[in-house]
Amino acid sequence: MKVLVLGSGVIGVTSAWYLAEAGHEVTVIDRQPGPALETSFANAGEVSPGYSSPWAGPGVPVKAVKWLLMKYGPLIIRPALDPHMWSWVFKMLRNCTAERYAVNKSRMVPIAEYSRDVLKALRASTNIAYDDRAKGTLQLFRKQYQLDGIGGDVEVLKQYGVPFNVLDQDGCIAAEPGLGAVREKFVGGLQLPGDETGDCQMFTTRLAEIATAAGVKFEYGVTVKAINTDKGRVTGVSTSAGEKTADTYVMAMGSYSPVWMRKLGQPIPVYPIKGYSITVPIVNAKAAPESTVMDETYKIAITRLGDRIRVGGTAAIAGYDLSLQQGRREALEHSVGDLFPGAGDLGAATFWTGLRPMTPDGPPIIGASKYSNLYLNTGHGTLGWTMACGSGRVLSDIISGRKPDVDASALSVSRYN
Repeated sequence: MKVLVLGSGVIGVTSAWYLAEAGHEVTVIDRQPGPALETSFANAGEVSPGYSSPWAGPGVPVKAVKWLLMKYGPLIIRPALDPHMWSWVFKMLRNCTAERYAVNKSRMVPIAEYSRDVLKALRASTNIAYDDRAKGTLQLFRKQYQLDGIGGDVEVLKQYGVPFNVLDQDGCIAAEPGLGAVREKFVGGLQLPGDETGDCQMFTTRLAEIATAAGVKFEYGVTVKAINTDKGRVTGVSTSAGEKTADTYVMAMGSYSPVWMRKLGQPIPVYPIKGYSITVPIVNAKAAPESTVMDETYKIAITRLGDRIRVGGTAAIAGYDLSLQQGRREALEHSVGDLFPGAGDLGAATFWTGLRPMTPDGPPIIGASKYSNLYLNTGHGTLGWTMACGSGRVLSDIISGRKPDVDASALSVSRYN
């Protein structure tokens, strides 16, 4: 079967890889000059199935007000006359109940855990390297009430068999020795030892190279102009490089997927949530993090990637704005500088922003669309890197007519009906 994948971020490339592995003839097109140059380029670097939770949850509306008032708060809302923005916000707020949180998390954890296992198998079969480490995630609590409030999360981790450790100050320092210099700034942590880290852009680029050697065609600098349909099927894609046709099509365009799905008459509740990161060269390895430390107060992830520290965070509801805001850089610098002083050269850090394609309930959208030969793989939010390999494998199984190893029925777009 000929398959055309729209998008060469980590979701598009993993989809292409597993489709090719299943025996399909695959072509990937992207408007950028190479793979992983948008959302996948400089994310926080976490492969964190243990941290896979919906943003919408009990108490979030109250917390949101607090976050908006904090100097280095993790949330920004820039109101606009955009009906899609307000529709998404309303749907997200509707999911902020204990019952819906439990359902949504139950849909996210299995695909995230499965994806981590699929990634391990991919590493074993290809020897792909991407500044990867398997030393877990440490959710760090600066305040006692944060540590006291983890009971619900711990119960969910137990329910799904996700390994975890509740740590005091000494335990946190044993896991992350660089925190030894600032022990007075935190009270404890929740460690998820099964989590991993790695450079998503490096992974995606190298997987694209491996996929190319396996016969996948990548066409870069190709802009989609129209997706043509007839009688319930996609008949072709008009692009800046001419008409592209296939038997089956995959929508993996991240935050731009909903734009095209609206044009196709099937709106999907995916909205761009803007995030920021800095990448800091390490100047004192002993003072740097070993893996990922999640600064729970500011919702900022601090991750070791080889000889660099990636610091990522912020949820800005601001449409498709890609401007860099200096205040966001200051927030990232404050978190890493406060917890790992002297570890990196902040003056030499690079500053980046990207758009996360977020659903209002949390789980991604994977599976069939209303068009018989168009499939969706989008809406992963902050967990695209975490869920990429599993999502690509599941989508390949669905397209190939095989039963996926995990139940993906609740991830289809039909759940919004």
